[in-house]
Amino acid sequence: TTTTITTQIDAPIDRVFATVAHIENFAKAVPHIVSTEFLGDVHSGVGTRFRETRAMGKGTATNDLEVTEFVENDRVRIVTDSHGAVWDTLFEVRELGEGTELVLTMDARPYKLIPRLLIPLTSGMVRKAVASDMEAVKAYCESA
Repeated sequence: TTTTITTQIDAPIDRVFATVAHIENFAKAVPHIVSTEFLGDVHSGVGTRFRETRAMGKGTATNDLEVTEFVENDRVRIVTDSHGAVWDTLFEVRELGEGTELVLTMDARPYKLIPRLLIPLTSGMVRKAVASDMEAVKAYCESA
């Protein structure tokens, strides 16, 4: 399952990239992120590993993630293996006049039976959550 969200942000490309590519900034921008914790000495760029806890409904969900691709002011890829699926999220930024276009593409690749059945059924909910994150990033970048 692939989810793509495109958001136009009235902020410079370097601000938008720094918000999605640097974990501490992303956590400040997205209110549903309760906490983040680095899992190694690398805190920026390829090889950054971190644990993210998000408010989900009445509880929380915690995932370990890793930055696997990082090209300054262009793209950052963050991957997690969670609940029987690999979740591969690519953030791409492009200059758009004086602002920035942010494109998020999230691929869910299930490798266990239950996720193969559930992911297509929950794709609308995932899309809504991802769109909410992008609106939060937009508001954060535009208010800076």
